[in-house]
Amino acid sequence: MLKSWHAMISPPFYRGIVGIVLGIVLLGSGMGESIHTSFLDPQKAIAQGFIKSDAWQQVYQQLPNFPRENQYISKETGKVAENNTLVSRMIKYHVYIKQRPPNYRLDWKLTLADYLGANEIMEDGSYPGNDTLRKNPIEGDRAVIKRLKLRQRDALVEALVNAFNSRVRS
Repeated sequence: MLKSWHAMISPPFYRGIVGIVLGIVLLGSGMGESIHTSFLDPQKAIAQGFIKSDAWQQVYQQLPNFPRENQYISKETGKVAENNTLVSRMIKYHVYIKQRPPNYRLDWKLTLADYLGANEIMEDGSYPGNDTLRKNPIEGDRAVIKRLKLRQRDALVEALVNAFNSRVRS
C-alpha cells in the first residue's frame, strides 16, 4: 500500500496536477492569453509590446507633481536628458533589470522596496542611466523614493499599473 501511494504522488504526478490546475486557473479567469504569458514570462510581455516608450509619460499625466529627476546630463550630447526621468528609469529597472511583469501591483511594490533598501540590492553599474548619463542617477532616485510618503508611493504604484494595464485592454 505504501509503495503504491508513493508512486501516485511522485514528481510526474505533481507536474500533471500542477499543469491541470494552472490551466484551469489561467483559462477560467476570462483574461486573455497575453496577460498570463506576461505574468509567467516578463520577456514575452516585452516582446508583445507591453513596454512602450510613453508609459512614463502616462504616469506623469496621472501624477503631474511627481518628481521628474530629469536634470542629468547626457554623455552623448552634453545636454540635459529631459526624457530620462525617474519614472522612465524605474520602468527600465523593473522590467529589463529585474524582469518583473509591469502590470501587477505586488511586483511594483517589490521594486519600490528595492529603492528603499528593503528587498534586493540595486547594483550601481546596471542601473538605467549609468551608461548614458554623466552621473549615475541611482542615489538621487533612491533618495526621492525614500522621501515619498506611503500614500505617494501607493499613488505611484497605482499610476504605473494603470499605465500598463490600459495597454493590455486595448
